[in-house]
Amino acid sequence: MITPTYQTLTTGTDLFGVRLNPATGFKGLFSNQSFDEGEELFTFSVRSLHQKPTYLTVQIDEKTHFEFEPEFLQYMNHHCDPNVHLDLNNFTLVALKPIREGEELHFFYPSTEWKMDRPFACHCGSKKCIGIISGAYALSTTQLANYQLSPYIQQKLGN
Repeated sequence: MITPTYQTLTTGTDLFGVRLNPATGFKGLFSNQSFDEGEELFTFSVRSLHQKPTYLTVQIDEKTHFEFEPEFLQYMNHHCDPNVHLDLNNFTLVALKPIREGEELHFFYPSTEWKMDRPFACHCGSKKCIGIISGAYALSTTQLANYQLSPYIQQKLGN
């Protein structure tokens, strides 16, 4: 198997790098240092608010979705066995497990999205892969129990 060469794009911080995989054309957010489980990686804020979801937004409540500030956080890809989660109480990115320098950062999209703007077939390769990613509404409470969920998703589930 050939390992793809990634082209690093600028982020404006030494902590992370956005890399482009020339073989697939997809970008991802990679860590430039190691982090321990439970460690806060970064504090983010809201760049803009939207009433409807887009593929670049994160859901806060029924009709409020936001875009990340800084913008490079939009390059975090989905994974069914994520290594980070979005703490939407404190607006921090938190490590779910140890993260090595050079590792791509992934979060579980249904942890913040009730119904996604653009559902897609997941190809994360994890043994925990759920297949189609369309939002928390499409998953059982048993499936969702394995993830750190946003306050809004917890509220929708009656937690």
